[in-house]
Amino acid sequence: MTGQQHDTTPGHAYEERLRAFAGRELRAVTPAQDPVNQPMIRHWAEAMGDTNPVYTDAEAARATGRAGVVAPASMVQAWTMRGYAATVAPTAGRDGVDELVDLLDEGGYTSVVATDSEFTFLRELSPGDHVAVRETVESISPEKRTGLGTGRFVTTLKTYTDQHGETVATQRWRTLRFRPASGPARKPASGPTAKPEPGGTAKPPAKEHPGPTAKPEPARTAKPAPEPTAGPDPAPAPVLRPRPAVNRDNAFFFDGAKRHRLLIQRCAACSALRHPPGPCCPQCNSLEWDTVESVGLGHVYSFVVNHHPRHPAFDFPLVVAVVELAEGTRLITNLTGVAPEDVAIGMPVVLDWLDADPDLTLPVFRPAPTEAP
Repeated sequence: MTGQQHDTTPGHAYEERLRAFAGRELRAVTPAQDPVNQPMIRHWAEAMGDTNPVYTDAEAARATGRAGVVAPASMVQAWTMRGYAATVAPTAGRDGVDELVDLLDEGGYTSVVATDSEFTFLRELSPGDHVAVRETVESISPEKRTGLGTGRFVTTLKTYTDQHGETVATQRWRTLRFRPASGPARKPASGPTAKPEPGGTAKPPAKEHPGPTAKPEPARTAKPAPEPTAGPDPAPAPVLRPRPAVNRDNAFFFDGAKRHRLLIQRCAACSALRHPPGPCCPQCNSLEWDTVESVGLGHVYSFVVNHHPRHPAFDFPLVVAVVELAEGTRLITNLTGVAPEDVAIGMPVVLDWLDADPDLTLPVFRPAPTEAP
């Protein structure tokens, strides 16, 4: 008797069901909870560091020909966000979004990543406008092979309207729904190796930017696997920390961390330091950069103590701090070796390293030693 192998690849009927979603409404017209208002505009502008006076100063706005203050254009989506309470306690019932997610899950596309968002703004919003949004499916692509895995690009169209039903903006929102790909087994190597991309393809080591001389990394020798012995079931494998989103702009930072070097991005044109890393200098707009190594000294600029939500890879309560380095840049990190109640703003700290697992090393900070009186 010949065994049968089941094909999990979606068939023609499944393709037809996906194509039927094109043009379908996912969410009916949903009004924002609040009208456009000055306090929320002010909070947004302050959070974004946008000092354009037309958002907060009626006189300055009128000097530009406007009737009064206006909302930042990119804020249009914020007015219709459902908020925290609705996220943790959604209303009963199902909509087109739920049905589409179920259908994609059925095809094995259980993971998602946003790829791009394209806005078109037709007019500015002013305090008193009441925005609503409607979302429809524009297209679902055939299967594509990507670095993350095999998946489909889902493009939806959000139409934002005012209290008169007139369109004020549109947004094309594209996500990749994919089947997670598992990478190949690693082979032992005599030196640093490239970390596999999410799709399992090895990426060549990135060229290190000019900076301090790298410290040699001690050689590691693989230990032979022990022979299996009878006895109790082995302990479950430890839960790994979530992986950081590594890209071409920040790979140098994580590569340096593996060698216990805290690297700061520096503009090659004006020498301004910046963190988090990015492709362009915010001071002079230069795209050229190199790195310098931090001396590892700083102080607590701000901090919070996390109790929830709990993740098995972390010990709680967890102190998360913004540390201002001696070089002047700041980074978000964990504090170790100190009880939450003993942390204080301005507390001197020194660099330490968390070798979370063989593939992940992160900078952490601990209280700086104090001199004896």
